[in-house]
Amino acid sequence: MPRKAQTWDDYDSAVTQIILAPSDSEFVDQLIPVLKDATTSSRIGSLVQSLSQYAEECEADIERIGLTKHEEFLGSVNQLQKVREGTVALTAEILDLNQSIQASTEKLAEQKQALVTTRGVRQNITEVSNALEESLKILHAVNHAHDLIRKKKYYAALKSLEDLQNEYLVPIIQNKYATQYKLADMIQRSIPASQKQISDFVMSDLNTWLFRIRESSQFLGEVAFFHTQERRARQKERMEGNELLGRFKLNSAIELVFDEDNEFDVLYNDELQVDFTPLHEALHIHDALGQVDRFRAEYAATRRQQKDLTLPSSESLLFSNDDDESLKGLLESVAGFAIIEKATMQRAPLVRSSLDLWDSMCQAIVRISSRSLEGVGNPELLLKVKDDLALFIQTMEGWGYSASIVDNFQLVLFDKYAELLQRRFGEDFQEIVSTDDYMPMNIKNREEYDLVLSSAWFVDEKSPEEVTFPTVFPFSKMYPMCCREISRFAKEFLDFTRENFDHPNTVDETLKKTLDELLTDIVCQSLVERLNSQYLGQIVQILTNLEHFEVACQELEKTLIKARSSTSAGGPVTLRATEMFRSHKKTAEKRIFELVNSKIDDLVDTSDYDWTATSRPTQPSSYMVTLTRFLENIMGSTLLGLPREIKELIYFDALSHAANKILALPLSPDVKRINLNGVAAMALDVQHLTDFVSKLDNAFMLEQNLDELQQTVALMQCENHEEFYDISIRNKKYGRVDAMNGPILLEKLTQTVENPIRTAQFANFGSRFGLR
Repeated sequence: MPRKAQTWDDYDSAVTQIILAPSDSEFVDQLIPVLKDATTSSRIGSLVQSLSQYAEECEADIERIGLTKHEEFLGSVNQLQKVREGTVALTAEILDLNQSIQASTEKLAEQKQALVTTRGVRQNITEVSNALEESLKILHAVNHAHDLIRKKKYYAALKSLEDLQNEYLVPIIQNKYATQYKLADMIQRSIPASQKQISDFVMSDLNTWLFRIRESSQFLGEVAFFHTQERRARQKERMEGNELLGRFKLNSAIELVFDEDNEFDVLYNDELQVDFTPLHEALHIHDALGQVDRFRAEYAATRRQQKDLTLPSSESLLFSNDDDESLKGLLESVAGFAIIEKATMQRAPLVRSSLDLWDSMCQAIVRISSRSLEGVGNPELLLKVKDDLALFIQTMEGWGYSASIVDNFQLVLFDKYAELLQRRFGEDFQEIVSTDDYMPMNIKNREEYDLVLSSAWFVDEKSPEEVTFPTVFPFSKMYPMCCREISRFAKEFLDFTRENFDHPNTVDETLKKTLDELLTDIVCQSLVERLNSQYLGQIVQILTNLEHFEVACQELEKTLIKARSSTSAGGPVTLRATEMFRSHKKTAEKRIFELVNSKIDDLVDTSDYDWTATSRPTQPSSYMVTLTRFLENIMGSTLLGLPREIKELIYFDALSHAANKILALPLSPDVKRINLNGVAAMALDVQHLTDFVSKLDNAFMLEQNLDELQQTVALMQCENHEEFYDISIRNKKYGRVDAMNGPILLEKLTQTVENPIRTAQFANFGSRFGLR
């Protein structure tokens, strides 16, 4: 604030101060306020008066001093004169010097002004240089970050941008007056774009990586399957050396412990190397950017699209009757995809959960495979499909996946396999049964003999050393062929369960049910249908085959028990076919009885007895000779292969039927009269039959069938017919003779007798029994 001018009322003191000023500048400084204050004429007069008064006082002092000290004053004047002269000279010199200094000062002022200007420019240049240097540092940091981006060092670029912000941009932006503010602000606004560029580049590299691993997924699955097959082989070798290990499956803790020495990295080996660096980098970058959720969503969407691309675009058939390469390729692709997912989860748990993708892929495999099953008719192909699925399941279970969806589908595949196997073996059985010659099987050499014994359930009574060739088996060739097919069927059936099929109860029940249906509906039923044949030898052979098939079924039941899984339910195995073969043996026996009895009927119907012959015959009737020859032939040839008890039963029934048929001849209503010559002819035939039976094995039992016939002939030949009407005698001599048939035959005999007395007697006896 400027100092206020002093007000002067009396200028005496002011004049004193002005005069006593030590320098010109102070003199002027003292004089200026006084002059400013003396603005009016009165005050100016006072100032002039004060100055005049002061001058007068000084002159008076000088005069006083000069009067009192004249000499000194004169000396002083002289001295002053000299000083004045020196002063004038000095003044001239000073003036010259002043002019010189003034000229120098102007030049110096110009130089100083130039120096000041130069210093200003230099300061500006320095400031600009410093600003440019700082800006260059910023730009260098920016360029370094972008250079790192170009070199694909994305995280380093991101950190470089972060350092740029923290070290340069933020401090500059906080000071709005900073020189680099605009540059820093512009770069700061461009950083989000750079970060997005980094994110886009990272995602582009990640998508490229995902594309590559999708392209290599099938090969990865193939490598994984090959590794699983090698583990299978090693486990099988261990099982062969130690049976206890057979209870431990692949991927069990025991198997994994044993296989520790055979480490194999499916993702990194001589055949394939999967580098997860792009994934880790992308996750790291987005984590640094605070965009993990966005990255997880984009990654999940991309993998879901790749999952859809892995599966067939249309649900076309995965396999036909030729091969299953399409299914195998699909399983390898899905396995590779899932292995990458599992490896991703292990290396980057924050990415996502793959359970939904895995389940959907398994469901797609099952859905497409189910549709493909409709046109398949080759069980071997289904076995390949099952093996592929088992390999897939074992591989994925080793990676911690649950393959229950595909495992359950194996049951559907198994049902289809059993159906096709049953159909094919049914056709084979049908062809075997239809092309059989139904003759005892003739064996020419030891090789054929051993082949039959190895394939059929049969125990020869003779030891192999006692057998001479050619020899004959009791069954026809269909039996060992069917046994061979049954064994092959069971083997092929169980082949389905050789790897990773944990449904033992289903296998056992289905095998039993299928074998039962094959044996009952095809083998047994076909044999039963052929019982309608009129060829006795064929029927006998069918009976023999039925008997052996019954034994085979019993042995098969034991085999099924042994082959049953240890985890299956216990208890016996009973085949319906066993009882069916047993029951139809009776049907075959009945059919043999029918054919034998039919032949007997035919022979007896040709008897052509002359019941009123005029002479006695000397030879048995031709039909009786043919009948005994027929019985002898069938026993020696046709029925030779049957068990003894069956042959005896057939003989027993045949003789009983023959006796009843022969006995019915004289009882026929067409026979009105019989004489003794006719009875003699019949008696001769009965005796011939009796002699034939007496020579047979177990004749004692067989002869009982002829008792009624023999006693009836004896009754007709006796002279005293009244014995028949005497109960005591009849029970003793004719106990087997029918009480109704006896009087009928006696009446026919009496009608040929001319004695009226005997006729009357027979009439009385006839009326006693109600006969006319």
